[in-house]
Amino acid sequence: MPDVCDLILDDHEEFRRRFAELDELRGQGGEAALLEPVWGPLAAKLEVHASAEEEIFYPRLMKEGSRAEEETSDAIDDHNEIRDAIRRAGSEATGSDGWWGAVSAARKANSDHMAEEERGALADFRVHAAAEQRQEMGAIWVDYEARHAGGRGVDTTDEDKDAYLSRHR
Repeated sequence: MPDVCDLILDDHEEFRRRFAELDELRGQGGEAALLEPVWGPLAAKLEVHASAEEEIFYPRLMKEGSRAEEETSDAIDDHNEIRDAIRRAGSEATGSDGWWGAVSAARKANSDHMAEEERGALADFRVHAAAEQRQEMGAIWVDYEARHAGGRGVDTTDEDKDAYLSRHR
């Protein structure tokens, strides 16, 4: 079974590739009919990923990590920024300046989040959580992503950071 940390990193690489694909399409004129088949699945995957991290990864980090509360707090803020940008993109015409602004905001928030997570929370978790535990979480992650493919059944509202931290202390 795959390590949950590796699965998270795999998603990060997919996000980077999809945003690069949007760049390429923008350079080719950015027609809405070409952008939507890339952005729609990317936006859904960003939502599923954030939700999976909040349900599976960060509660366990709060019990295992050395700087877990700070890392978790930052992640919730980042996830909410990404969600807000996705909602803004959804309210704009695909390919419009407003849409590109919202997509760029999602990309920036996501890029910042991934960088922080890769050098912070994921590294911390690898040090403090046993490989068997990470693999068990990997199985849960795979199941979660399958059940919520395409964003099906994922709550996309912003997470209340203080309530989240209180629930998982």
